[in-house]
Amino acid sequence: MNRAAVRLVVAVWAAGLLVGTVTHTVDLLTEGPFAHRDFAPAWLDLYWSSLALVDPPAAVLLLRGRRAGVDLVLAVLATDLTANAYAVFVLLDGSPAERGGLGRLLAFGLFVLVTAPWVRRAFSPAAAPAG
Repeated sequence: MNRAAVRLVVAVWAAGLLVGTVTHTVDLLTEGPFAHRDFAPAWLDLYWSSLALVDPPAAVLLLRGRRAGVDLVLAVLATDLTANAYAVFVLLDGSPAERGGLGRLLAFGLFVLVTAPWVRRAFSPAAAPAG
């Protein structure tokens, strides 16, 4: 994957992290750390709230060309997809409306998973930028 393609993929990843950051930050500011208390257990609500603090450093690491950013994004997406699937299919009714958000997250997660090996290889294990 050439540098321009890597930059484009990283920009898409960073945009996805920005969407997550805004979503979780708005929840925190408007509802507090238990924004989903009507259906989610406290541990799940706290996990989602913590993403407001985890997503931004992941984006910064990515934009600085660090492999740790790739690893952090993969970890966040794996846990977030699991948490959201649990919420949709165990805690909620699994309705099409609920599945829609999970589907978008799954599509983003698959894009990240498929492109991660190339992005990771393009990044230095040290602090060198990708571009």
